[in-house]
Amino acid sequence: MNFEQRRVVITGASRDFGRTLAIRFAGLGAEVFVSSRTLEGSRRVADEIRDLGHEKVRAFACDLADAASIRRFAADVAECTDRVDVLVNNGARWLEGPDLLSASDEDVIDTIAAGATGTVLMVKRLLPLLLASDRPDVVNMISAAGLSGHHRSTAHDAFYAAKSAQAGFADILSRRLRPRGVRVVSLYPPDFRNPDPLSPEWESTPRGSDDMLTAHSVAECAFFALGQPRDCFIKSFHFEQAP
Repeated sequence: MNFEQRRVVITGASRDFGRTLAIRFAGLGAEVFVSSRTLEGSRRVADEIRDLGHEKVRAFACDLADAASIRRFAADVAECTDRVDVLVNNGARWLEGPDLLSASDEDVIDTIAAGATGTVLMVKRLLPLLLASDRPDVVNMISAAGLSGHHRSTAHDAFYAAKSAQAGFADILSRRLRPRGVRVVSLYPPDFRNPDPLSPEWESTPRGSDDMLTAHSVAECAFFALGQPRDCFIKSFHFEQAP
């Protein structure tokens, strides 16, 4: 699979699966624009990518819970490129705790703002750059917590609310952007293992039928969807959760 000449924006890219995606996209030839809440975190991942021999990477700060920060980020990206081929909405705040009373009001507001409002505003602000591409794609890392009836995560209720809002947005976005040539792909994984993509565990982590889902497999699903001809709109990936 090859992403040469593709320009990819990834939110929440300083750690965990966002970092994994940034490293993997760069390794497949993409020019990568990484963002996280802090510029320091984004620069750290960008440096890792450059150390691997991939120079086409830029680092930005973007707080998805802050509309002004999203506007600045989009403007900064527009100064660097005339198009975005892939937008990966990966950034979201994780909030632990099955007890509604366990989180402060501020944590609830921040979690829902980053996951729900942040995703909507990110697409809105980068849509002109996506429409300038001849093969625009939006990838939403949502989570099984965004599915109706899901209850097996230890996430706080506010996280469930954010992911459910993301799912609703992704659904209508797919319908309304398809006539404009934009594919919208959403992934709904349950909890999954995320071994460091730069470690031996990336290849050695078991991926059998009885094993927990891995980041390796989740990433491959995204790459598969993006690699399809433009008449193929894969709307979503739903994953069976291990017993």
